[in-house]
Formats: sequence, structure tokens, C-alpha cells
Amino acid sequence: MDLDLRKLRYFVAVAEHRHFGRAAQQLYIAQPVLSRQIMAFERELGCALLVRTTRSVELTDAGERLQEEARAILAFVDTAVRRVRDAGRGVPRLTVAFSPGLHVSDVIRAFAARHPAVETDVVPVRWWEQDAPLRDGRAQVGYLRRPFDDSGLRTVSIGHEPTVACMPAAHPLACRAGLTCADLAGQRMLDTPTRRTSSLEEKFELIASGRGVALVPLSVARSYSRPDLAHLPVTDAPGSETCLAVLADRHEELLRDFLEIATATLLHT
Repeated sequence: MDLDLRKLRYFVAVAEHRHFGRAAQQLYIAQPVLSRQIMAFERELGCALLVRTTRSVELTDAGERLQEEARAILAFVDTAVRRVRDAGRGVPRLTVAFSPGLHVSDVIRAFAARHPAVETDVVPVRWWEQDAPLRDGRAQVGYLRRPFDDSGLRTVSIGHEPTVACMPAAHPLACRAGLTCADLAGQRMLDTPTRRTSSLEEKFELIASGRGVALVPLSVARSYSRPDLAHLPVTDAPGSETCLAVLADRHEELLRDFLEIATATLLHT
């Protein structure tokens, strides 16, 4: 069968909102039309994607897998379309992926000063897919934080940053100057195998509401600074390595220039 990208985008909207009404609003179509399109998509695929009740929409196992696959499929299609349009306009473009808390603005300014004709874009990456934008074509270079799958990638180490414990400002430990891992024994930790969060926004909302403590890189804690949260250094927790990454088989001159500029800029910030 030929994959209907329109129906795939409809499914992704429903999967993200877990609600037909909100998905229909995002897509600017009527809710009954969206429902019929999703049912037609399920018939074409030969499996159920959603479990519908009067109050909620949940994904089946097949739906969960399709949501994961759809991110890469749609990203690849969107990137291909953009490249075709850029080629038609004769505009070179470089896209940089970056991990939460890491900043590439200084690098992009330095690169633009040397290559003013090149358009630059940025792609924020989620914690579970740091290398994905490089592999699916959304980005040519990444400023990433380990760990990630570096097979088939060429990396340049930039530095290390310490780990901090993020907790509610009213937490009994929040008044200390620093902590050790032993101090956190018995605390409910987020992002354990039994409680993973899907986004940093969700994580920090859970922390602020007293649902647990999380170990995060210092730059992440600073990027999400808020008065109801505190972050304390954990002196014996391993830090995080930051690095630039590109596909090992990419050797374009423009990319080499970016890596050179980025390395020099980031090592001096």
C-alpha cells in the first residue's frame, strides 16, 4: 500500500493531543471528518491504532509504534521538501540540532559573519532522540550532550558540565550548599525506569509539585530556572560531556567550516 501522508499527519495530531476535538482544531478540519479519516487509515493498515472511550483516546501498541515511526517519516519528508525548495532558490542552508540547555546562538552569529549567504536553522532535540535529527536529515550538525548513540557519527568533545539535583524550593535539602549521592538515598527520583518523563517541562512541573527529585545537567537547570525550584550541586555524581556531532561520511566544506568555527567559539565561552 502507498502511505497517505495526509492521514499520517492526522493520526500524529490525534496521538499528540489524545483528543479528537483538539486535534481537529489544530488541523482546521471538522471532528467527524478527522474521525472518518483515522478509521479509514486503520482499515488501510489493517490494525487498530487508537482505543476510544467517551472520555479519552489512548494508543494501541500499533499506535505507539506508528507514532514513533511517524516522527522520522514526517521529518524526512519535510526536510526533503525544504531542500528541494532551497535548491530551486539557490540558497545554501545549514541546520543545527541542540540538546536542552545548550546554546548555539554565539556559534551561529560567528558562522553567519563568515558565511552571510548561508541560511541557518536550529532544531531542538528531545532527550530520547538526540542523534535522530542527524540520521533522518533534519540537521547536518548537532551540539549534543552524552549519552547518545554515536555509531556512524564523528564527534568533537567540547567540555563537561556538572550534575545538579533539582527539587522544590521548600524541600528540606534545598537549604544546603551541596549534596552527595548518599544524601539523596530514599528520595523519590524522576527519570528512573519506573517513572520517565516525556519532556523537561513535564519533569520540572512534577518536581515543583513535590512529586520527586531529578538529577540534571547544570545548564538544563539554569535554562528552566524558576522561584519554586532549587538546584544543588551533587559533588560525587558523574557529569555530562558535551560535543559536536556530524555523520561520519559528511565532509562538505561548509560543514567543516562550521565545525571549526563552532569548536573555537564553544571552547572559549
